[in-house]
Amino acid sequence: MKKIGLLIAKGLLSLLLLIAIILMASYRSDLTLDELAPRYMDQYSHMITVDQVPVHVSIKGKGEAIFLIHGSFSSLHCWKEWEKELSQHFLTVSIDLPGHGLTGPDPEKRYGIHDYAKLVASIAQQLEIKEYHLVGNSMGGAVAMMIASTFPDQVLTLNLVNAAGAFNLQSENDNVEIVEKESKSRPTIFKIANSPLASKILLKCTPRWLFSFNLRQVYYDDSKIHNEQVTRYYELMRREGNRQATLDRMSNQSPYVIEVDKLQMPIMIMWGKQDTWIPVSHADHFKKMLPEAYVKIYNHTGHVPMEERPTETVAEYLSFLGIQADRDYFSAPNYYSYAYR
Repeated sequence: MKKIGLLIAKGLLSLLLLIAIILMASYRSDLTLDELAPRYMDQYSHMITVDQVPVHVSIKGKGEAIFLIHGSFSSLHCWKEWEKELSQHFLTVSIDLPGHGLTGPDPEKRYGIHDYAKLVASIAQQLEIKEYHLVGNSMGGAVAMMIASTFPDQVLTLNLVNAAGAFNLQSENDNVEIVEKESKSRPTIFKIANSPLASKILLKCTPRWLFSFNLRQVYYDDSKIHNEQVTRYYELMRREGNRQATLDRMSNQSPYVIEVDKLQMPIMIMWGKQDTWIPVSHADHFKKMLPEAYVKIYNHTGHVPMEERPTETVAEYLSFLGIQADRDYFSAPNYYSYAYR
């Protein structure tokens, strides 16, 4: 019996040693803005200070403004392919929200939907843009709706791309508090971020494979995921303060309500049918709450259509804005499952 106990103790010690080795191998230090800037800033990049937080903003093109708002764990770079086409007809303004990308953390920890909406509106004011179009993916969709419901006279159109917040829409006739519905299976990265032990480990031990795994979750066709893309997500999360900011944001999510009656501007809803993060059923709820919205559902597409199918989705958005592109590859896509008004 004593011998068996000794073998078990040795086995546990070996397991702990293996875990320690894995953690040490996964240790990654923070990357400074100076280190990251040469790789992820270009001639279109600007640092605009909002409430003492320098915010990384990319501004391209000219004409009516389109603000592009990314989702959780992402950055303004997710709109890169869209910007190439949109900036030929419009002024595009994409933003690294605090706690993301090159912007980094907010010392005041203002990471709520209300906070982000206020920040985007402040940037529009600083740029002296009085009217603009809004596009938001995932969490960015909720931010876009909050801006549109708070400043409806400033928003020309609204495009919700696999947006969060469908169950936070509230009509003035509703008397019940609306709470965000979660999918039955919450994304792995959210579970990790909300685990006290795992989150503390991830503050310093952040393996690159986790970002590859995360991208495979948000893409339907993982053959479209490139090494450069994984590296970008991985390195920008390691920007000084972003890992702590992510944990702060995930552990202190404030409730919010979107006033649906204020959303009277033209609205487009895009969705990847195979989204495992925010199910396509949320698009149906959006349509129920926003019956005048124009909806496009893309088959064989996941949570980030603007990255996975940039050509088809940006062409559809341009058409929604009244721009018909002449290029052959901008012909009407034949793989969205349905579209309706």
